[in-house]
Amino acid sequence: MLRLHHGWGVYLCKHIIYLCQMSRIAPPAPRLPQSASAATSIAQDLGARIVQDLRPGAQLPSEAEMAANFGVSRITIREALKILSGRGLVSLARGKRAVVTQPDGAMFGAFLTSLIKSDPKSLFDLLQVRRALEVQSVILATRHASRAGLAAVEAALNAMEAATAEMDAGGAQKAEAERAFHLADVRFHEALALSGGNRVLTYLFEAMEAALYEAFATSHRGQLLAGMTMENLCQAHRLVFQHVSAREEKAAVEAMSAILENAEVNLRAALGNV
Repeated sequence: MLRLHHGWGVYLCKHIIYLCQMSRIAPPAPRLPQSASAATSIAQDLGARIVQDLRPGAQLPSEAEMAANFGVSRITIREALKILSGRGLVSLARGKRAVVTQPDGAMFGAFLTSLIKSDPKSLFDLLQVRRALEVQSVILATRHASRAGLAAVEAALNAMEAATAEMDAGGAQKAEAERAFHLADVRFHEALALSGGNRVLTYLFEAMEAALYEAFATSHRGQLLAGMTMENLCQAHRLVFQHVSAREEKAAVEAMSAILENAEVNLRAALGNV
């Protein structure tokens, strides 16, 4: 089993954010002003250095130093730093040097959500990633979850079951109960990851929060078409929890894999067989 040193964990988090942000940059216009083109190029160079060499809290050289090193004006350096700030790689304050920021999953999450909204069939790509992450999450939870960690997982599961009861009751609150169910479902998977003790895995699940919500809501539509109920889904999650609590690793993995298999079936029902 791969175990990441904290330094590598921070590097991975920053690298994911950086690549996602780079993938969202539109191609340059045919003729950019020289200063804008230089600022973009410098931002890419500095961004790569930050990801590879610098830890959160580290200060970048002064604007004057960077201007001399890159052979450009301080105005161009300021524009490059604004680009990096927009990508969440540095924080800026008047009269102070730029500081490397702690990795934040919000940008990675925004990238995933944008991808799903522009092409709902990318939910299948997300599901493929989840197959690896969810199985590892269950394995680590089975081996390392504390009583407090298991309590958090069960609390999310109880919230799913309570929301199911509200949906079954019908009425004006049904839509809100459905939303509460999906949020509790997301919390269940986040709590499992957190209970396993791997900070990078926890970071990834937190970053995927909005994308997971979209995936679960879409899967629910397919679930209804297939004639399955929310009670079925709660029972499947309860089975995962029971096996994790009993430290039954193989059975827990099989139970989580079954949830993911059903998720694919439901997504295909909701989006069409692709």
